[in-house]
Amino acid sequence: MLGTAASSAATIPTTARSSEAVRRAFHGNTLNSVSYSPSYHSIVCGRFHFVSLRSFAAVSTKAMPHSQADASSDLDLQSSASGNKQALISLSDKKDLTLLGNGLQELGYTIVSTGGTASALENAGVSVTKVEQLTCFPEMLDGRVKTLHPNIHGGILARRDQKNHMEALNKHGIGTFDVVVVNLYPFYDKVTSTGGIGFHDGIENIDIGGPAMIRAAAKNHKDVLVVVDSQDYHALLEFLKGGQDDQQFRRKLAWKAFEHVASYDSAVSEWLWKQTAGDKFPPNLTVPLSMKSSLRYGENPHQKAAFYVDKSLSEVNAGGIATAVQHHGKEMSYNNYLDADAAWNCVSEFRNPTCVIVKHTNPCGVASRVDILEAYRLAVKADPVSAFGGIVAFNIEVDEALAREIREFRSPTDGETRMFYEIVVAPKYTEEGLEILCGKSKTLRILEAKKNEKGKLSLRQVGGGWLAQDSDDLTPEDIQFNVVSEKKPQDGELRDAEFAWLCAKHVKSNAIVIAKDNCMLGMGSGQPNRRESLRIALRKAGDEAKGAALASDAFFPFAWKDAVEEACESGIRVIAEPGGSIRDGDAVDCCNKYGVSLLFTNVRHFRH
Repeated sequence: MLGTAASSAATIPTTARSSEAVRRAFHGNTLNSVSYSPSYHSIVCGRFHFVSLRSFAAVSTKAMPHSQADASSDLDLQSSASGNKQALISLSDKKDLTLLGNGLQELGYTIVSTGGTASALENAGVSVTKVEQLTCFPEMLDGRVKTLHPNIHGGILARRDQKNHMEALNKHGIGTFDVVVVNLYPFYDKVTSTGGIGFHDGIENIDIGGPAMIRAAAKNHKDVLVVVDSQDYHALLEFLKGGQDDQQFRRKLAWKAFEHVASYDSAVSEWLWKQTAGDKFPPNLTVPLSMKSSLRYGENPHQKAAFYVDKSLSEVNAGGIATAVQHHGKEMSYNNYLDADAAWNCVSEFRNPTCVIVKHTNPCGVASRVDILEAYRLAVKADPVSAFGGIVAFNIEVDEALAREIREFRSPTDGETRMFYEIVVAPKYTEEGLEILCGKSKTLRILEAKKNEKGKLSLRQVGGGWLAQDSDDLTPEDIQFNVVSEKKPQDGELRDAEFAWLCAKHVKSNAIVIAKDNCMLGMGSGQPNRRESLRIALRKAGDEAKGAALASDAFFPFAWKDAVEEACESGIRVIAEPGGSIRDGDAVDCCNKYGVSLLFTNVRHFRH
């Protein structure tokens, strides 16, 4: 029931295109007096349903009586508003568009569409009514204005159970939409593409009409089904075929629509903030999260859990465990993610070939060697009891030889028990290495991860809020190890101190690490006092502590008859700590007494 494209300055006011103005124009002029405006001659306008093609063929050239015109318009409008099922489709991502179009057409829907979507549907043999046929207005402003029109939004937002809403539609010749399928300009993909895009191009990729239609349909979901994801096309068509009215289904689609727009807006907000201010901590922050998987349980079996991927622009191609590829093994658990993250973050800090073994987020074994097989053995040897059932991480490729060593290596505690691990994580694997590891255990999780980029924003939840900070990216190359004692460390002792300091950065506070020859010998973690952490580290290191380096994540509050003196008496040759205590002088004097080198880094490494 499409009307003609008739419009002119003489008959239809171009500055006020209300249906009442058109109605008066048609009532006051003969059909012969209607001319075509050059701006609109190609638009077949379906907005004013009271003038149908059939009416034009039958009516005389004389003016139609007002009463007859009113009766005809009311009849056609009511038919349009109540009897014609309409679906509005406007897509940037046209995946499965043909499936959707054909399915809706088979169910008797008139499909209204825009631009490229309309062309794609027509090419697939689907009948389409173009949006401009309803709005009597062409796309304008380089496509910025297409659907922002009462004939579109009125048909979406009108409540079918409200008489005054339906009367308003009939009065203005607007039909209702029952289905709205829209996805948005690919802003996220554009601004995260290789090389990025300029500010102007970024602005032009911000969708306006799409979010407006999605939000309108989602608000009126009781009467309008809104779809933003091609994966929901099949469910939509099945729902429509069933002829049922499941409000829960409608609400789920509406929720997904609002979430889709919210995630889109968060990307625009994040991008524009960086273009405007550059400060890492905006006054308001939205973090878009997308569920990657449901987990069997949380930290404990009685806690439900799920894993979400951070979809912030800053996380695109930025590495980390969240985007790791799992090649083999059982599904990841809540604790697996925590431990794998700790192991990967630690091993990625080291420049030389390194193996890190983690248990309950603490590194219990760390070793760097040119020969990665030796590094692996030394990492296990540091604490074989803790290493059993832990997470093993490497910062180089796992080849056939290393995979075989991981599979066959026996525990140093008895020389017989094969080492068992929950996870192996590395930057890559050879085909042979991966095959061998897969044969170690059906449950062994094998992850391939990319190194975390520096400069990320670190977020942590507390009751009712979040803490935000820069990530702790400092390495020994970024700081100075200042000698404050009489004895200066030898080159090897300085390297040991740097290695121990880097390990301590990844140990829970209060943290003490003892290391020698690029190998962690013992560590103490998580104790309320630093002296107790020292004793645990010394006990694990045993006799190897003699001549080794010690690193502390924070300063020593006491020295004499406390941690510093105990370390000196145990044979430690060099101590690295931040300094900053009011008793730093005592620490210096104590080290001078025992001939130990003391290094102040001026950098604390608390980890909670």
